[in-house]
Amino acid sequence: MPDDKSNSWEARAAAHTLYGFTDLPTVAARGTVVLTGGHGPYVTDVHGRDYLDANSGLWNMVAGFDPPGLIAAAQEAYGRFPGYHAFFGRMSDRTVELSEKLIAVSPFADGRVFYTNSGSEANDTLVKMLWFLNAQEGRPERRKILTRVNGYHGVTVVSASMTGKPYNSVFGLPLPGFVHLTCPHYWREGKEGESEAAFTARMAAELEEVIAREGAETIAAFVAEPVMGAGGVIPPSEGYFEAVLPILRKHGIAVISDEVICGLGRTGRAWGCETYGFVPDAIISSKALTAGLFPMGAVILGPELADRLHRASEAVEEFPHGFTASGHPVGCAIALKAIETILEGADGAPPLIDGVHRLTPGFEAGLARLAEHPHIGEWRGKGLMGALEAVQDKATKTPFPGHLSVSERIANACTDAGLICRPLGQAVVLCPPFILTEAQMDEMFGKLERALETVFAEVA
Repeated sequence: MPDDKSNSWEARAAAHTLYGFTDLPTVAARGTVVLTGGHGPYVTDVHGRDYLDANSGLWNMVAGFDPPGLIAAAQEAYGRFPGYHAFFGRMSDRTVELSEKLIAVSPFADGRVFYTNSGSEANDTLVKMLWFLNAQEGRPERRKILTRVNGYHGVTVVSASMTGKPYNSVFGLPLPGFVHLTCPHYWREGKEGESEAAFTARMAAELEEVIAREGAETIAAFVAEPVMGAGGVIPPSEGYFEAVLPILRKHGIAVISDEVICGLGRTGRAWGCETYGFVPDAIISSKALTAGLFPMGAVILGPELADRLHRASEAVEEFPHGFTASGHPVGCAIALKAIETILEGADGAPPLIDGVHRLTPGFEAGLARLAEHPHIGEWRGKGLMGALEAVQDKATKTPFPGHLSVSERIANACTDAGLICRPLGQAVVLCPPFILTEAQMDEMFGKLERALETVFAEVA
């Protein structure tokens, strides 16, 4: 609980910090959790208390909070070349190496990489790339972007317009030309008596209808997370991508895989698109790209888009877009080490993705066990990302009244027990670091189970 002294860390945070994506009633009642360090999958607050962080920070600290190899790579990089850009035909050697590495570990045979500082900026950049490219190729009307309700693609004006969340209405978003399809969440969106196969067919039919309504010649891209992360860990319905991709290809609409959360191991494969068996035209990467140790995003262009964009840029002598820290040499050095650590194994240790494979069966079993509770409507997930959906009535899938803030209360009860998890809508989300041990996973589920029992006893 927060210290009541006016100079406490909690009071100082409240006095001078503007919170983002934070439940303000919780902060007013409980104070800010101010952290000072971390070890393994745990973070430590200024009072010396440890919390098992089942969020991996914000999906990104997949190697935990004190990975020695990554810290050493960062320290060496700062000593070697502490900062530069990627403008005017100049970039660091580490930037060149990372571009080569990202293409090598991508599903593409060739391509190009453009660097940003976040996933939001990468999605924003991708849209500008498509607008620029289509205009240069004589199709300036081809600007519309298709995404899905509950999809999350970022917080810039463009990427927030891509995000299918109602809270963006407070900013007067989305901008015109951003079209949100139905969320492919069969449990919640399926009609009574509708099979999962029929639901998937309905999603494909809706896509055809939207393309006919909007005009294929006006649509630049379909952008999708393989598994919706900030929507509440929502895997697509069975056969979803197999159903929608041929439609998009038929109409010449670019397919973009937003891998900010799924990418580099979270679903059990290097990329979520590989988990679901498709090759997109471009990949958006961030978060695990540097294992959370440096702010970085990347647009990884497959060969066709890369070649077209390069030709379009040559026609006007440049691609007029970029960021001061794009391709930062320290960030690139950390990313190179992170990719090695996650996918290949580093410093004599096995690759962290092996931990995802090892932990997933027990992770799914733990979620399934907790989903037996009468106030858990479903568990869902893929790889080492999962969610439990709270319901007032399991048979009818009726959610709890919003004013009860059930998922927030569950998350707060977990925090009191030394566990960090994330409330999303009526769901509680878990996405632990890849380094978790079986004992730590038992700790995670044990603390969550007790929190569920406590809160449901209060609100049921």
